[in-house]
Amino acid sequence: MTAPPVYVVDSHATAPPLPPRAARGRGRTGGLAQSLLFVLVSVALGGVILEAVLIFYLHPSRPERASASFSELTAEKLERPPSPSPEVPLSKPAAHLMDGPDAVHDKAILGWSTIADPLLHQMDYKDRSLVIRKDGHYFVYSKVFFVDVGVFHHTMHTLRDEESIPLLQSRTYSTKTEKKSNSFLGGVFHLHKGDALFVKVSNSSKVARHKTYENVFGAFMI
Repeated sequence: MTAPPVYVVDSHATAPPLPPRAARGRGRTGGLAQSLLFVLVSVALGGVILEAVLIFYLHPSRPERASASFSELTAEKLERPPSPSPEVPLSKPAAHLMDGPDAVHDKAILGWSTIADPLLHQMDYKDRSLVIRKDGHYFVYSKVFFVDVGVFHHTMHTLRDEESIPLLQSRTYSTKTEKKSNSFLGGVFHLHKGDALFVKVSNSSKVARHKTYENVFGAFMI
């Protein structure tokens, strides 16, 4: 019979190494960083929520107030016609005249009102004409509303040294029935001190006179 094998145990052999332990200081540092990150995220999220709440409750009321103010301002402007007078002081000559109950037309030359809020800055109104005080380039204009059959002439002139010089002219043709039309003239001219601007039509009795601002005449230096 064979004897069982004999195992020899080496009492001097070393035990297998154990897994290393995590350092206590490193664990505390990691936990502190996680806590700080959580606090920062919470603060940021709270700020976003607070901003959303403020926008929801405050922002919708602003357009309502703005639109209400705008509607009131618009209604106020519609109730009264705009005035041609400037809100700031003018630095150059300018004039704007309108029709009115005190305006007296000649047979061909139109007259203008002195009570219908006229604008006369460094210019004079005399004998149905605008008189230039200062040399320079001016934009001159005129608009006339009329009712006529046939041919209607609308012209702007300047009187210089007793000579009438035509500046602008329009001709409107109508057929068998009366035609209501608007004629507008406008252009830039070099004018001299003492020049007198006036508006001439083929027949002043054909000019329709309903509103003061439907027939206008003016000039301003550019």
